[in-house]
Amino acid sequence: MKYEMKYLELLSNDFPTVQAVSTELINLTAILNLPKGTEVFITDIHGEFDAFNHVLKNACGIIQDKIEKLFPLLSYTEKNRLAFFIYYPTDMLNKYQSLLSLAKMTSLLKDILSHMLELSRNLATKYTKSKIQKTLPEEFAYIIQELLYESNKHEDKERYYNAIIDAIFSTNRQNKFIVQISKLIRALAIDRLHIVGDIFDRGAKPHLVMEKLLDKSHVDIQWGNHDISWIGAACGSELMIANVIRIAARYNNLDCLEDGYGFNLLPLARFASKTYGSDPCELFIPKTLHDNLNEDDKNFVAKIHKAAAVMQFKLERDVVKRNPDFHLDDRLLLDKIDPIRGIVTIQGIEYPMKDTHFPTIDFENDPYQLTEDEQAVLAHLRQLFLHNEMMQLHLRFLFQKGSMVLKYNNNLLFHAAIPLQIDGSFQSQMIDGVKYHGKALFEAYEKKLRHAYQNRYDRHNPDLDYFMMLWQGSTSPLFGKSTMKTFERYFVSDKTTHKEVMNPYFKLRLEEPILKQIYQEFGLNWNKSKIINGHVPMDITRGHEVVLADKRIYNIDGGMSKEYSHETSIGGYTLISDSYAIYLVSHERFDSYESLIKQERDIVSLTRSEDIASSRTYIYDTDRGEELKERIADLRKLLLSYRNGTIKEKA
Repeated sequence: MKYEMKYLELLSNDFPTVQAVSTELINLTAILNLPKGTEVFITDIHGEFDAFNHVLKNACGIIQDKIEKLFPLLSYTEKNRLAFFIYYPTDMLNKYQSLLSLAKMTSLLKDILSHMLELSRNLATKYTKSKIQKTLPEEFAYIIQELLYESNKHEDKERYYNAIIDAIFSTNRQNKFIVQISKLIRALAIDRLHIVGDIFDRGAKPHLVMEKLLDKSHVDIQWGNHDISWIGAACGSELMIANVIRIAARYNNLDCLEDGYGFNLLPLARFASKTYGSDPCELFIPKTLHDNLNEDDKNFVAKIHKAAAVMQFKLERDVVKRNPDFHLDDRLLLDKIDPIRGIVTIQGIEYPMKDTHFPTIDFENDPYQLTEDEQAVLAHLRQLFLHNEMMQLHLRFLFQKGSMVLKYNNNLLFHAAIPLQIDGSFQSQMIDGVKYHGKALFEAYEKKLRHAYQNRYDRHNPDLDYFMMLWQGSTSPLFGKSTMKTFERYFVSDKTTHKEVMNPYFKLRLEEPILKQIYQEFGLNWNKSKIINGHVPMDITRGHEVVLADKRIYNIDGGMSKEYSHETSIGGYTLISDSYAIYLVSHERFDSYESLIKQERDIVSLTRSEDIASSRTYIYDTDRGEELKERIADLRKLLLSYRNGTIKEKA
């Protein structure tokens, strides 16, 4: 009771009078009865900013669907034109200004603006007026409010309404106004954005994806294994730095570090050129399907690629030896190489190696010892990652908005897997002398990562080792495999050594007793909750199942990475949850937004309703609703305290 009174006293600072409390109670009670906002789930972006940006602009097909329903009399061409004025208003304005006379352009824009305003009104019905006001651009806030909340269908308001529109055109503000209305529509179309892992790697513009996300207030991120690699690098892990450089070179994306984040990679380039100058590095030629490099440039990137790979393999030794509970000893293969015979011994079997030129490896004394040049390069790179302003801003955002797993509106979101053993029991991991499994394992890993972040300038922080564990460990919920055969894929031709076994979770999750065990572990509702994850490229045209376990699991993958285009014939999936149903949306593969604007034809989004609710979902049914109900209960106690004299009004 004592602490409750202290809390109520603090609450009274925000609501100092009976009138203030009563007004807030009325407001919150009204909000509870608004429809649930639209949630969008996107996963596996992999640095493909243009594809990701387009998915946000068309709101995964939500805007096109609204246009279809609101304007059935428009032609197919007119609907697409309206949609693209919403997605890319500046480009569309430029396009049509070069095609139409002033009179025809004015007529077109008035029609476009009229439809935009009607669409805005429809989307605004899910939000409070206060929330809409916070979304409006300052320069047009008053005008947009008048147009949103005043109907032109009443004769006494029609002249007023039309006068506003005419004034916008007579003052030559129509282009800017259309741009701002399009932004409002896109903002209202998605209430909550869930990024279910893998923002980074393979694509060239992860920094632009992060910059886009920084503008979103209602967003959460569930870290993927590729995110963990970059987070580890930004926290100062030299091992993860080498891994990030290796993958960037492998896919010819070093520009994302040099041009995107402004890194000076010259010391690394000099070292690679000096060390591997006479080495053709054929195994390390960039494997990208979409490269634009000449042979000399490819060879240069290949040298950086090999330099980073060798440093990574060396750095793994100390992490593995410090952490026997990681069970990663099979990753230590440099000491299993016989450079004279050109073989490597893996699990007792000798295999010929495709490359044995390792000028920085001391096979006689210590194959894992870094040379002085390697140490100097890594020290330079560590300073770049730790002290780059943009990189650290993105890192902070990833920790503020990110987590290993998230339970939101009764759904469970994580990137890859819940580690299981073959018998269906939870796979455990020893951490600081304690065994963790299930939900507790996710929490223990996240605690380690957050501690590593808070102490990132301490190069001896032992929690930095957990980035390697989560990148490739068998109990990593972000990896979902038995082991990662990076070394073998580079150097051994025998493909039996490349095999990485998927965690039993991916098969056992289809068995009802196992799935019920998972639901119980994470406090999910068997009749309502969904599990949503990505990680594995999916394609229903090849027999893959995206919706599993009687619609209790959605195994989506955004399919944005161009490097995965040979694995799937479509562009991937997103998931939409609105107040009526859950929709699975499949997208065609994205080429470029310029080609889409030219054709005015969106990448076709085939929307499939997966789970229609028996009744509409309102905010009082959501996590936000539960928070508001608690707030209402507290405010009622404060109101009672004012009225019975326990607490004095402050104004």
